[in-house]
Amino acid sequence: MGKTLFDKIWDAHVVQSIPDGPSILYIDRLYCHEVTTPQAFDTLRDRKCGVMRPEKVFAMPDHNVPSDSDTIDDPVGRSQVETLERNCREFGIKCFSMGTADNGIIHVVGPEKGLSLPGMTIVCGDSHTSTHGAVGAIAMGIGTSQVAEVLASQCLLQHKPKTMRIKIEGKLHNMVTAKDVALYIMSRMTTSGATGYAVEYAGQVVREMSMEGRLTLSNLSIEMGSRTGLIAPDATTFEWLKGSEYAPKGREWDIAVKRWSALRSDDDAVFDSEVTFYADDIVPRITYGTNPGAGIAVDGTVPLLESLSEAERVQLESQLEYMQFRPGQKLEGTPVDYCFLGACTNGRIEDFRAFADIVKGHHKAPGVTAWLVPGSWKVKQQIVEEGIDRILAEAGFEVRMPSCSACLAMNPDKVPAGKLCISTSNRNFVGRQGPGSRTVLASPLTVAASAVTGVITDPRKLKSSDSQQ
Repeated sequence: MGKTLFDKIWDAHVVQSIPDGPSILYIDRLYCHEVTTPQAFDTLRDRKCGVMRPEKVFAMPDHNVPSDSDTIDDPVGRSQVETLERNCREFGIKCFSMGTADNGIIHVVGPEKGLSLPGMTIVCGDSHTSTHGAVGAIAMGIGTSQVAEVLASQCLLQHKPKTMRIKIEGKLHNMVTAKDVALYIMSRMTTSGATGYAVEYAGQVVREMSMEGRLTLSNLSIEMGSRTGLIAPDATTFEWLKGSEYAPKGREWDIAVKRWSALRSDDDAVFDSEVTFYADDIVPRITYGTNPGAGIAVDGTVPLLESLSEAERVQLESQLEYMQFRPGQKLEGTPVDYCFLGACTNGRIEDFRAFADIVKGHHKAPGVTAWLVPGSWKVKQQIVEEGIDRILAEAGFEVRMPSCSACLAMNPDKVPAGKLCISTSNRNFVGRQGPGSRTVLASPLTVAASAVTGVITDPRKLKSSDSQQ
């Protein structure tokens, strides 16, 4: 019987297996940020041990980093960043410091620098580590105690998950993005539909996706319960990684590509579960509730209560009460207060190109606050080099400094209580973007269209009206 891509990478990294128990898994790359690592380093000190392989570990602050200043006013956030820097110096770990050209969101910088490569096992104390699976790696978020485990041993004790393949077949409609695909899958799978599985994405839609799109898709795997979301590496992957700072060079690159080309599920591989979706069914999406699976078409309506079970009805009523929406409501045309482009989900250059394409020739709606935050300094440099910053400025938008920004309320970019933000980030949990804030998740195209109209807007309709003028 053939092997899945996940099985191939997993089996190549097993140091030891316990019958009917966990495996000791060798870890190729550990990423550290300022929020989940302080206790891990304290554990090393308590146990009087060092970092086993510091050259395999890379760190950077991102969650607490402001997008409009080079200093952190919040004492807790500042302390976390300073502690990360101090720990990295003490234990000999490379840290991409705040304000340097190497800094940014760890899940954006890792792949763009070639630190995340096909066939790797990658972990970080952050749930959206699944992002790195887009290059053809097993990438998982882990807890703080497990961060200490990897620092000390370069290994991790893990139970092997089951495998699931999600195919998306066909060709996407115009203005449907990877974010829309992910939101559609989550609405169908629910936020627990892939719990206990390692997901591999496949099918024509995935094969034709850009690398940025694949990173978005893998990023959101955690939001349906899977800790990892892999995509088989191919020519798109290799072209994107070639020449990056930490990728192999010269003859070593050729050898690596040959090895990576074998990283795919065998034709006779058997998955524990297989699901197929079709591109024809996917249109631009938005969320209406307080979990990423509570989504509808941008021109659709909020579900009614009548067909739901008692538990489902109570849950929906609670979500709608918080969001200030009602059953059967059409959300298209709802006024928005804030628009956010960024996060490890949609903070890459392709996302800024898409946003600029929509807003060109328009102007930001009065009364709308817009935060456009690149995921790395490299992305910000590309924005300037391509003239995207000028297009955005003419439309009334400002490009801020790299940061996690309004993805979560751990830095100054907080959405005020009661205000509605349409966002390219990954989570719409209660208070995620600020205490009492309300979040609608969407693609960069939908966020851009909404930013210039001031209401939730179908980007297809805005583009159609543009072409008729």
